[in-house]
Amino acid sequence: MRLPIIIHHARLGATEFKVIRPAQPLPHAVLIDHDRHLDAYLDADAARQIGGLWVLAATSPRALIHLPMRGNQPPSRELPEDATRQLDLVLLHHSLQFAPARWKEIRGRLGPGRPRTATLPDSGLESDAVVDHEARHYQENRDLFHQHLHAETLFMTGSAKLFRETAQHFLDVARKGPGYVPIHPNYPYFCTELHSNDGILGDDAREIHIEYCDEWNS
Repeated sequence: MRLPIIIHHARLGATEFKVIRPAQPLPHAVLIDHDRHLDAYLDADAARQIGGLWVLAATSPRALIHLPMRGNQPPSRELPEDATRQLDLVLLHHSLQFAPARWKEIRGRLGPGRPRTATLPDSGLESDAVVDHEARHYQENRDLFHQHLHAETLFMTGSAKLFRETAQHFLDVARKGPGYVPIHPNYPYFCTELHSNDGILGDDAREIHIEYCDEWNS
């Protein structure tokens, strides 16, 4: 998979930060904070791009992957009454040890950046990739997502292995959602989740419900 991206650099003091964004906006993608959980609503293109960026996070341990989406219009379907707080998303490797409190200043210093095309490994995009689900529940498992919320942005911090294995949630939405909705008129919702029972979320991380939506407000 070839993924068009923009690479930015911003300096704070003696430290330079690398920020990667999708080259094209994700207009049909929203991430909503529901206090106890999070909801992502995506069309097929957004789900495919986010899945690719999820894989890119696994191969870019020194970069912040930023998905701007908090200003997007929601899907046209009726959302829960508390679906009012929309968030951006940042993906990062735990080894970066980034402090989210620095994000707002870094975000304000990003220029136009340089366009590039990332070539993602096919192994990170295969729907039948082998995942050791049992090992996720071992007490010594350290491959867990941790979340922080700052400056209207959700930070998802994890390992390369974890990003690589969980990208499939978004790729499944892209592949299966468009075909599922037309043949299930009574319940036209194709969904998947980053669930607390999956052994992938740390104590500070909330579940993320991911839903395909094919109709959007303009």
